[in-house]
Amino acid sequence: MITNNLNAVVNNETKVLVVGSMPGVQSLQKQQYYGNPRNHFWGIMSALTAEQIPDEYNERLALLLRHHIGVWDAIASCERQGSLDAAIKHEVPNDFASLFAKYPQIEAVFFNGGKAFTVFKRHIGFDVLGDRHYEQLPSTSPIPGKNIKTFEQKVEAWRALAPFITT
Repeated sequence: MITNNLNAVVNNETKVLVVGSMPGVQSLQKQQYYGNPRNHFWGIMSALTAEQIPDEYNERLALLLRHHIGVWDAIASCERQGSLDAAIKHEVPNDFASLFAKYPQIEAVFFNGGKAFTVFKRHIGFDVLGDRHYEQLPSTSPIPGKNIKTFEQKVEAWRALAPFITT
């Protein structure tokens, strides 16, 4: 069993929560969200916020929070060989009911890819979101999938965050 020990990155000003599935091996080793340098997440955040992404991880997190963006993963623990979402089995979800109770000002939830969306739907359910906006976006993963999109296409889709963030 692999445990996801990355805490939710949120504060009292977070308006948008990006929900991933489960960090890959490299991210878990680095103890960083989207720690694989090939992942498009940070490049997309740069395009959305019109800011250069800092090299230092804590400064990256500060940039997200400054723009009212939080991150967490749908999965608290699972079985998986390697880093592929397709290899995830026996997932145990994170406690989103407690998170939303603590941070009721979150207005929108965006799912980073299909696995995050389906795990959330199956194990948590959308009722926990109340009247929050939610939407599945293309995965920022560098691994080509059946719905492969270019970086530019991903940025365009991820612009759905724009109404909720500060640039």
